[in-house]
Amino acid sequence: MDEYMSAPRVWGLMCPGSREEVTRARRWTRDILNNHPCADDAELIVSELGSNALTHTASGTAYGTFQLTLSLSPHTVAISVTDEGGHPEEVSPTEADADDTHGRGLTIVMALARRLDITGSQYGRTVTAQLVAPETGATTC
Repeated sequence: MDEYMSAPRVWGLMCPGSREEVTRARRWTRDILNNHPCADDAELIVSELGSNALTHTASGTAYGTFQLTLSLSPHTVAISVTDEGGHPEEVSPTEADADDTHGRGLTIVMALARRLDITGSQYGRTVTAQLVAPETGATTC
């Protein structure tokens, strides 16, 4: 049976469109990545991307959802959040003023991730952040 298994391990979680689900998604991520050197960064990225989906798309409506996918290979963690769309503008990082309480999410994700990909349209987007595990001996991503 091993010949049919791929090297990356993939998990998926469908979350209803409520703020409490971001907490659940963080906990789920932490449980899967238990003792992985990228666990803390992955948890923060899940929080930022999940919050963005709820705040800026139809995922945050009464019957909305967002989907979280984690892909883990020996040296890479890929985190994808897919929203339900409803926002016609392209997703892009913004430069927040010092006093702003919002507007830093994608900038934080870009600082943590080795790579950030955004695909889709106003009908639904997937934001994928890739973390690369440090070489042996290092403790964080």
